[in-house]
Formats: sequence, C-alpha cells, structure tokens
Amino acid sequence: MKIGLVDYYLDEFHANNYPAWISEATGGEIKAVYAYAKIDSPLGGLTTDKWCETYGVQRLNSIQELVHKSDAIIVLSPDNPEQHEELCELPLKSGKPVYVDKTFAETKEIAKRIFAVAHAHNTPCYSTSALRYGAEFCGLDAGNIENIASLGPGPLEMYTIHQLEPIIALMGPDVGRVMFTGTDKWPAYTCEYADGRRASISHHGWECPFTMAIDFEDGTTKMVKVESEFFKAFIADMADFFKTGEIKVPHEETIAVIATREAALKAAKDPGEWVVVYAPF
Repeated sequence: MKIGLVDYYLDEFHANNYPAWISEATGGEIKAVYAYAKIDSPLGGLTTDKWCETYGVQRLNSIQELVHKSDAIIVLSPDNPEQHEELCELPLKSGKPVYVDKTFAETKEIAKRIFAVAHAHNTPCYSTSALRYGAEFCGLDAGNIENIASLGPGPLEMYTIHQLEPIIALMGPDVGRVMFTGTDKWPAYTCEYADGRRASISHHGWECPFTMAIDFEDGTTKMVKVESEFFKAFIADMADFFKTGEIKVPHEETIAVIATREAALKAAKDPGEWVVVYAPF
C-alpha cells in the first residue's frame, strides 16, 4: 500500500519519523512512497530534494499527481495548521483515506469547512493528537468523571492540542465555555461543561510530563502520568484506518477540540472572563 505525504515543508519531526514507524508497524505492508512539499524548510533544515533522498521517498511536484499515485494520503504540516485547508483540498476530494495531522485547523469554522469537503466526496478522514492513544487512559470510568486537572509542556498555541485531545475523548465534546487563568509565561485555562463538570489545563516547561488528576463522582481521584508508547499505538491505528477506511476519531470531537482551543486563545487576551464555545452559555 503506497502512502503519499503532503507537507508545508519536510524535515520536521512527524515527516522524519512517520515513514519508518508506519513500515515497522505493518511489516512493510504500508510504506510512504511519495512526498510533496509546498516549500523547502524555512528553518534551515533539509531541502525537499535532500529530504526525499535521505528518506528514500519519491518527490512529486504537485498534490494532484501525489493523490493520483497514492493509495492513501497523510497531510502533515503539524506546526502550520493554517496551511491545512489548502493542502487538504485535493486529497479530501479523492475518496481515498486521508489522515490530517494535528493541529487540524485554527478555528471551528475552518475545521467544519475542511470536513465538509470530505463529506461531499465520501472521503474517509480524521485527525488527532497522538496523546489520545496513551494506554493510561484505557479502562477509565469516563462516564463518571467530574473534573480533570491536566498539565503538560510547551506553549498553548502549539501544544494545548495534546492536553485537550484526551480530555475531549474522556469527558465529551460539549465544552460550554473557557476562562484563561494563567499568565503569559505559564498559560492556563479552565473548560466548563453545561452540567458543571470542569477540566483545567496548564502549560509548563519542557521538563513537565503530560499528567492528569482525574476526579470521579464517587470522590476518588486517579493520577495519570503518560509514560506509555502512545505514538506506536497511534501509528498502528492510523495503519488500520488506511486498510479499512474506518474513521478512528469522530469529526464532532475534532471540531470540539479546535473550537475549545480557539476559545482558549481568545480568552488569553482577556483573562478572568468566560469565552463561550457552545450553547447554552
């Protein structure tokens, strides 16, 4: 099975690792064969030609050619979600399985537009943070979670997706409103559901592991530190998606993640004030 990689620029962490990970996960049954990049790395990394030579992938000069030759497509650009709507257009009109890397979109409306293209052309697609696949989240009594306190590394704009993804997966997509409670240096915000459940998210230095205190209705708390090989589990699920076309993450949840992230970034400009994500707030 031949995978085509579409990227804003290659020589970034996901592009550098997905080909080997996918091949290893499938025993060589699925391989990244083609690649297209809109520009060469603006960060001083490998050029598109050099990257393709280094990773043994054939460079193609158009997304149209890549879509035609590939059995399935990965749209990368993990650090530039503003590029996704353009890069996704032809792949999502193909009817072939398409995985779109995190962060899916900058706003809820763009996310809805991207999915609308896929729906109109019967193209199976999904997007997720790999953190959703932490083994530590399996087997939790998700229906009885009342509160989550989550913390992790990195800046809010780029890294909050990794904390939001498992929260939405565990607590549901109907976040009502968001309030920023952190500082410029240490961003933090609270998500509130219509029924009063809450999740708080805070961002710290790179030494901070992804960790959650999960509080249940019966008064118990479970501490979760993500130490499992979530990337391997994610890649295995992506490979199954390519083979079966079975969508792994509901589009409703992805839109909720993006809508909540969008609200958090707005809330950061006006700390202490609620920003509505969804009704009834």
